[in-house]
Amino acid sequence: MSRGGEEAALAAEAAPVATPLDLESFAPYLINRISARYNADLAETLKARGITTPQMRALAVLSIHPNITVNELAIYAVMEQSTMSRTLDALEAAGLVARTPREGDARVREVALTADGLAAFEDVKPTMMEAEARMLSGLSAADRAAFLASLHIILRNIRKNPF
Repeated sequence: MSRGGEEAALAAEAAPVATPLDLESFAPYLINRISARYNADLAETLKARGITTPQMRALAVLSIHPNITVNELAIYAVMEQSTMSRTLDALEAAGLVARTPREGDARVREVALTADGLAAFEDVKPTMMEAEARMLSGLSAADRAAFLASLHIILRNIRKNPF
């Protein structure tokens, strides 16, 4: 074998072999696919109630975490701050949320549900719960608990390892 042929053979051995990506075994793909399908199905149902998916997320978070900042709300609701601001504008115009200055620091605005906002969330909550039940049907109680525990581990891991 010529010297050039030997070098080419060695280079070929050292080069990593590209393997095809099996999307059905790639967790980020499956997570995105599940989330997209869940959100699309939910969006159709919410539309009939005059609520968007971002609005539903904001109402849900505020039902658990009242009086939080717009930035905190955006993090919990998993949306960009600019999208959250537009969402809050619409919710505030509809009388479902109120933004008030934080006590001790008027520069910071806190967001909370109004009575109408809580009622709107209580109206859509069964739809959210039904969608989750359909998504998890066929899983035993133990499988559901293990699945949720795994998701919490993954969430902690992703927070520790930013890309």
